[in-house]
Amino acid sequence: MAKTKTTFFCQNCGTQSAKWQGQCSSCKQWNTIAEEVIQKAEKASWDISQVNTSKAIKAAKPQKVSDISTSAQARINTQNKELNRVLGGGLVPGSLTLLGGEPGIGKSTLMLQIALELPYKTLYVSGEESAQQIKMRAQRIHPQSEHCYILTETKTQQIFRNIAQMQPDIVVIDSIQTLHTDHIESSPGSISQIRETTTELIKFAKETATPVILIGHITKDGNIAGPKILEHMVDTVLQFEGDRNHIYRILRANKNRYGSTSEIGIYEMQGNGLREVSNPSEILLSKNEEELSGTAIASTLEGMRPLLIEIQALVSTAVYGTPQRSATGYNAKRLNMILAVLEKRAGFKLGTKDVFLNITGGISVDDPAIDLAVVAAVLSSNVDITIDKTMCFAAEIGLAGEVRPVNRVEQRILEAEKLGFESIVISKYCKLPKQTYGIQIIKLGKVHDVVKHLFA
Repeated sequence: MAKTKTTFFCQNCGTQSAKWQGQCSSCKQWNTIAEEVIQKAEKASWDISQVNTSKAIKAAKPQKVSDISTSAQARINTQNKELNRVLGGGLVPGSLTLLGGEPGIGKSTLMLQIALELPYKTLYVSGEESAQQIKMRAQRIHPQSEHCYILTETKTQQIFRNIAQMQPDIVVIDSIQTLHTDHIESSPGSISQIRETTTELIKFAKETATPVILIGHITKDGNIAGPKILEHMVDTVLQFEGDRNHIYRILRANKNRYGSTSEIGIYEMQGNGLREVSNPSEILLSKNEEELSGTAIASTLEGMRPLLIEIQALVSTAVYGTPQRSATGYNAKRLNMILAVLEKRAGFKLGTKDVFLNITGGISVDDPAIDLAVVAAVLSSNVDITIDKTMCFAAEIGLAGEVRPVNRVEQRILEAEKLGFESIVISKYCKLPKQTYGIQIIKLGKVHDVVKHLFA
């Protein structure tokens, strides 16, 4: 009988060490080193490569770079426009996608909804819920589905046996932390188990060209649980964000080998599942009838999608000795920079006042094009004068107080025009094609020109 081999892994970052120690030498966390059994059992007579699918398993051979075909692979349409946008056009055959998010945010609901709506044979493997629980949710989301199969199993050997018999087109695993394999003797959710089960799934996906979607838990810091190498092994890492107390959810790509990582998908949580929000501006703009000071509309971009978002600012006299600076959804350091520019270049005394900034809808934006809207909202609240709600802004603010141009300004103008805005303020240095727009374009060059135009 082979001697049992053990080693020590950090449960926070996955670093391996030869002996136990109180502090991890890599991530500097205390009491995270745990001993795990790594002695592999004898391989079963059955192997992943014996999965008898309709797709031929090709042996890898060396090829010249000039001989490799560059024809684009046909992507699988998920029947979900928001997910397709984030993935870059759909699922790539043989790809491994990892979806992470907070507990209760709707990861399982989203994946089950997609599995029920797909016109392809889909196997949904659940290690957390029973078949009856999944059926209850499926009846609420999509009562009739002829292509979705449910399997409640956590052992990878049993999962692959069912895959060999069923030959699905797409496999969904909920979740990767619940799986375990006979080749590793440690408990499910451990570093070595997550690494080994993911390796088996990658081998299966690449050899059979079957896309696999993994659902992953996250830690209290918001990172996907397990070793950091897990994110390097998969092809795409998606993050499902939002607040459980709000109805809107945002799907982002943190890593994507087959597309852009700047795209987002927006969903609305309803009783019968997640609804795709095709026009995000409808949730990011308030529907107030009366005009209020301290609000301005900014035209921003998320990937290829233009968005109109509402910036809210509140400027008040500091009650305590030190003025407060608070920003939600916006970089606090950039807010401090803009306040310094307003004080130096426009003559506004904001050093003794509290300034609070909020981007509605619960999203975070790092596009510098919303700087001008932040300036307008802060000044509007400071002087308590409302800004015309048919006006929007798209420009960056420089340290010299200049209004700087931003990229793809024409796309921003067309989006504002489509949503019924009557005017848009941009930098006078923007180069626009010679064409007529159905919206008034106001070009300004300095911060004091903005002040004069808005509050003259």
